[in-house]
Amino acid sequence: MKNRTMTYLSGRFFDGISSGLFMMALPWMMLKTEGMGAFVAIVALACTLISFFSAPFFSTLIDRHSRKSILINVQLIQTFTALAVLLSYLTSMDSIWLLALAQLVFWVSSNLAWTANNAFTQENFEAHEYAAISGKQEIIMQSTTMGAGALGVMLLEVWSMKEFAMFAAIASVIATLSYVFTPYRRQLRKSVSNSFVDEVLESKQIVSRQPQFFIFLMFSALSYPIITYLGKLVPIWFSEQGISGEWLAGYSMAFGAGALITGILIKKLLTLGSLPKVMMLSMFVSGVTILGMALSPHPIYLLAFTALFGLFNACNRIARTNWMHHTIAIEQRGRADGALQMFATMAQSLSYVVIAMLSHYGVTQLGFALATVVMFVAIAVMYWVYPSISESNGVFVKVGEVGVGGN
Repeated sequence: MKNRTMTYLSGRFFDGISSGLFMMALPWMMLKTEGMGAFVAIVALACTLISFFSAPFFSTLIDRHSRKSILINVQLIQTFTALAVLLSYLTSMDSIWLLALAQLVFWVSSNLAWTANNAFTQENFEAHEYAAISGKQEIIMQSTTMGAGALGVMLLEVWSMKEFAMFAAIASVIATLSYVFTPYRRQLRKSVSNSFVDEVLESKQIVSRQPQFFIFLMFSALSYPIITYLGKLVPIWFSEQGISGEWLAGYSMAFGAGALITGILIKKLLTLGSLPKVMMLSMFVSGVTILGMALSPHPIYLLAFTALFGLFNACNRIARTNWMHHTIAIEQRGRADGALQMFATMAQSLSYVVIAMLSHYGVTQLGFALATVVMFVAIAVMYWVYPSISESNGVFVKVGEVGVGGN
């Protein structure tokens, strides 16, 4: 496992730090032009919509081709995109439209890489290695998220777009080489006699064969749009309350620190019960922590609840990913993840509309209560369908039963 893990995690690290910092810089540079706030919002909406409609096609691509090749090609696309931005600035041919296109390419390709990484992990590692590699992936992801945030605070006012583009290109090249040298135990040997369109349409059948199973997964996946929702809600609420930016930075750090702890403890956490039960418990505690945020009389208490939210949100996501590793056929993994991605993206888009309405009517703090209600509705639905899943397929896995493994 060690040889496969080191180069793979190196790729994920440089991918995360490259895309994280570049995606932070692009809208910032666009916003430096006066009156571009609406344009940046429209670009973000376009990225979300394109990600939604491209999900079935990308997920089918993952189920038809080498997942390693997809990861490498994503990094190459991001490398050439960053180089194009760099060249445009060096030749004074830069434009706001080029930055918008670069953001779109990085946004959509990063979503493809996320889904491909899940399928690659299931395919390239043994069942008893999933928990260990999941913990390491979480540590890498949160380290790059917090690292990109910390670097962004220091560099956004110092670097120009040329430096950001050069950094992104170099980091993407390193990520590409890391993936190239990652040993690949390819298992996806399915005949591709079916047409691409037929396999896209088959995505609906994959979900409809086990509707309760996918309902359970989809409502668990609501934790992601809740994260992005809070990521927009908290800064608006802090601004309205006159709370300083240091507390906002503390919010991001608290969330990341909680998730990092999960990465360290995940092998223990996943042995507390069957993976669906771990998911339901994590969703319930996450809902309680958001309620705690809503009732916090001081930002310090909100940060404490945020750290707990980060811990249990990561636990829910890793338990869901591991359960899918154990239960979904390798040749269908991309399309299964694609279905969850479409559901989460739709919820994410609706959440932005809710935030706009709350801000318009001056009731931003009510947003925490709405998030709490969504979490508890999600756990109620998961609890409702849980018995039917248990009776229909009996696939509940307790990690300890298959071995945790890994170093």
